[in-house]
Amino acid sequence: MTQLTPVALSYMADFFKVLSEVSRLHILCCLKSGAKNVTQIIEETGLGQANVSKHLKLLAQAGIVKRTQLGVSVYYEIANPYLFELCDLVCDSLLVQMQQQNQQLEKLRALQVNS
Repeated sequence: MTQLTPVALSYMADFFKVLSEVSRLHILCCLKSGAKNVTQIIEETGLGQANVSKHLKLLAQAGIVKRTQLGVSVYYEIANPYLFELCDLVCDSLLVQMQQQNQQLEKLRALQVNS
């Protein structure tokens, strides 16, 4: 990353901004099992139709999902196959952080008990 230009870093920041919203992450998790139409996404996520449509538009503009028209329905699917690997890396990192915090809390508790 140290050799990326400011423009490339700006694109990267924009990509992460799109991923920084809970509803969009919920939609992406819903699409992990395969392509779905808006109705299916609404049913699975519990989000409203206008909300889902707005987030799908942003995800499509960012190139994270792609749209395919099949008859009268539009199906959305993950366009970037590395997306879930990225999410797994983030989740693993967060898990390590939480484990370290728990260890520190346990040490503090032990100090309180021994005082």
